[in-house]
Amino acid sequence: MLPPRSPGLPKGARTGDNWRVLLCTVYVLGGFALLAAGIGMWQFVAALRFPLHQRRADAAAGTFAPGVTLLKPLKGSDAATRDCLRSWFVQDYPGPVQILFAVQDASDSACAIVRSLQEEFPAARVRLEIVERFVGANAKVSKLAHLESLAEHPFLVLSDADVRVPADFLRQILAPLADSRVGLVNCFYRLANPVTAAMKWEAVAINADFWSQVLQSLSLKPQDFALGATMALPADRLREIGGFRALADHLADDYQLGNRIVAKGYRIELSPVVVECWDPPMNWKQVWSHQLRWNRTIRVCQPAPYLASVLSNQSLWWLLLLAVSGFAPATAIVPIRIALAALFVWRMVQVHVLNRRLAGAARLPSPALFAIAKDVLGVGLWVAALFGNRVVWRGVSYTVGRDGRLTRI
Repeated sequence: MLPPRSPGLPKGARTGDNWRVLLCTVYVLGGFALLAAGIGMWQFVAALRFPLHQRRADAAAGTFAPGVTLLKPLKGSDAATRDCLRSWFVQDYPGPVQILFAVQDASDSACAIVRSLQEEFPAARVRLEIVERFVGANAKVSKLAHLESLAEHPFLVLSDADVRVPADFLRQILAPLADSRVGLVNCFYRLANPVTAAMKWEAVAINADFWSQVLQSLSLKPQDFALGATMALPADRLREIGGFRALADHLADDYQLGNRIVAKGYRIELSPVVVECWDPPMNWKQVWSHQLRWNRTIRVCQPAPYLASVLSNQSLWWLLLLAVSGFAPATAIVPIRIALAALFVWRMVQVHVLNRRLAGAARLPSPALFAIAKDVLGVGLWVAALFGNRVVWRGVSYTVGRDGRLTRI
């Protein structure tokens, strides 16, 4: 005789095997939910321990101020471009500075901005180059390869066009390079203007999750990749790895740059200074394309960690557990729902605190409201990145090979 049907199971279902399968499913999903919450706590603690936004006293004193060349590849402009570029002209830095810009086309709108800054700062050593012939599929790196040969100083700073920096940035980013064992210095960045719903969703990934995930990784091993928004390095280290030409066909040029410098026996330093990225307003399609390129970049560079990253998706596991718990007996639903509520609150707190720590109180209103959406849509991104090799970058479509090399479509 079969045992009676449990009151929480669908009509017609019997206990016994059904109940054992359900119980096993609840235990498995509960285990994954707890694992994800534990990974989130690990990231949270690592982020709180990092001295974010702190300044080095020796850098403020200006004891190390070598000549530095800033390399700036440009393409197009928006409302924030001039302020971002201008922030490099007003640096409180006692050493000599050379600023090199590169565009592909003389009619590029960024050219007018550069010329206006040259007029505003006539004493600055500035040069604008038109780079029509590329040495590889990566247009940005091809421009950098051209500028590399024009650098006058022994230290280089690379920066994206949309990055705005504080006035003491050069002092702070170059200070660790006084140690000859340091081959590259990089820093975290924050999305400064999440003006659309899609950008607020993306800001959860950047301003709350990404930097804490990096610090979690660094708690396991030294950094062997670079964060590409802004990087500083000795020109000699760049020459040791073959210069930018060696990276000109790679999608993840920042990852390759840092990885190859570490392979030469140098270490990467993570500065606590945070820079701002000012993106033009983007809709859901544009943000999805941006995030998909980012996810496929990570998958190509670190396939095993990328596969495992779904385990840290906190909302995925407790939402699945919530769905399954509806079939459980009434006596089991209450404690499950209490646990799920606690996990939900924890995720909200995590996102809120980490966002405030990186980006400040006013940078992302109510970021917790976008946390669940970020996690749920993140599952779709994770799957899409696994099964595709096409990316869109600056309006140009590429395929990405298994070695991370780009082929223009």
